[in-house]
Amino acid sequence: MTVSVVVPLYNEEDNVGILHDRLRDVLDKIGTEYEIIYVDDGSSDRTLSLLEDLQKTDKNILVLSLRRNFGQTAAFAAGFDFAKGDVVITMDGDLQNDPKDIPKLLETIKDYDLVSGWRKKRKDPFLARRLPSMIANWLISKVTGVRLHDYGCSLKAYRRDVVKNLRLYGEMHRFIPAVASWYGVRVAEIETTHHPRLRGKSKYGISRTIKVLLDLITVKFLQSFSTKPIQFFGPIGIIFSIAGLGISTYLAVEKIFRGADIGGRPLLLLGVLLIIVGIQFVGMGLLGEMLVRVYHESQKKPIYTIKKILGHGR
Repeated sequence: MTVSVVVPLYNEEDNVGILHDRLRDVLDKIGTEYEIIYVDDGSSDRTLSLLEDLQKTDKNILVLSLRRNFGQTAAFAAGFDFAKGDVVITMDGDLQNDPKDIPKLLETIKDYDLVSGWRKKRKDPFLARRLPSMIANWLISKVTGVRLHDYGCSLKAYRRDVVKNLRLYGEMHRFIPAVASWYGVRVAEIETTHHPRLRGKSKYGISRTIKVLLDLITVKFLQSFSTKPIQFFGPIGIIFSIAGLGISTYLAVEKIFRGADIGGRPLLLLGVLLIIVGIQFVGMGLLGEMLVRVYHESQKKPIYTIKKILGHGR
């Protein structure tokens, strides 16, 4: 079993050297072939130059330098595309994930397709980080049906065929277990060690909550209707149209048989509006069906651009 470790980095110059030493110590003891893929996500500090120096002395390192800061999801996608290992492990580059947990991940994944870490004893501030995370984990588990304690933990292990089938966009990296569940993968969760951040600055904040909620809506839609959008938009359109026709029929009866003045009644406007909106929803469903077919038949396009690749003779 060969192992690929994917580590996105953004302005982590204080952590690069320590992280690599810890990773190498653990991976050397495992006794299997491995590669470490560092993805520099457009860092503006010395992160890339430090990675270049490390790569010159360690041929197990592959460095991907993205042209700008695309975000953690795109960085993971880049690492997945270039990973050669039978098992792909992801982790953060801020030293809060512990490489010593990697052997536990490798042992557990023998019986599963995806193993997710659980930072049961988190070392982050409660109100700023842990409380929003607890709420998000509960909500994501409820909506997607994939119940995990810690969706936000980057320390995960995947079988190669799982990551090669993933297509990630937006902030979707935290939803990978839910996205992968569409393929019927077996998911496990194990407790992992979590350290406080001692160097560098956190890239996360409360502002990400809105992004998570919006991506959750996307995940739920894709999970249930990605190949059949007409079944989502169609029923809504039909309900609106029937309601509008019902209101319009009622008003027509009032006008014809009772001579009622309906020209200035708000109910008339509501009936017309419901009919128009209903037709639009059905039309959106049909357009969605055509887009789905185009999407599935077109070539797959990457969501990142690479400026430079170091190592492995690629």
